[in-house]
Amino acid sequence: MSLYAIGDLHLHYQSVLKAPNQLHDRVWRKHEEKLLKNCRKMITEEDTLVLVGDHSWGKNLSECEMDLQYIMDLPGRKILTRGNHDMFWDVKKTGQLNALYQPKLTFLQDRYETYRDYALVGTKGFTFEGPFYLDRRGRIVGWDEKAEEHARKLVERELLRLRKSFELAKADGYRKFIMFLHYPPTNILEEKRRVYRHGTGVWRTAGDLRALPWGEPLS
Repeated sequence: MSLYAIGDLHLHYQSVLKAPNQLHDRVWRKHEEKLLKNCRKMITEEDTLVLVGDHSWGKNLSECEMDLQYIMDLPGRKILTRGNHDMFWDVKKTGQLNALYQPKLTFLQDRYETYRDYALVGTKGFTFEGPFYLDRRGRIVGWDEKAEEHARKLVERELLRLRKSFELAKADGYRKFIMFLHYPPTNILEEKRRVYRHGTGVWRTAGDLRALPWGEPLS
């Protein structure tokens, strides 16, 4: 019974694809076929697969039905967290999505799921992505402070959602956690830090939370 995670499937069976990279880059050619083939080789029905956001380009649920069916057809137990392009997923209507798709898909937001003796928590997250102002040598000399302030508020909102998930799991007796984010937990201004500048207290006090590099198995 293994745990896998992947993100950014960017499926578009019922929506118009406009992303230039996905339209033209070789790495995206037939990526749906490749992913399905590899998942069926590696993942069994007893395993758990966490999909960490940007599932579909669809703007609403009617444009995502085939994309979600594709995910349902992947092997294993599927848990989905939100990404910044998941326009079909209104946080306030997460319960409705679960009512429609469970047990084949679980949409995770503001609560937790379990894997072995771990509580799985996750949210979209956020990070400041600019705009940045550069000098002639390409060094950052400033940035849009209004945009940074807006990003800070979004980070705080996501931290509140994480805190709620951790607290629910702790109240039920869990002390080991695995956390999933769509955005990286840092930005170019904080590249030497391992976590959000404002968020370290959320998971440092939660219990046994491990950071794993990509590809490292959970023993």
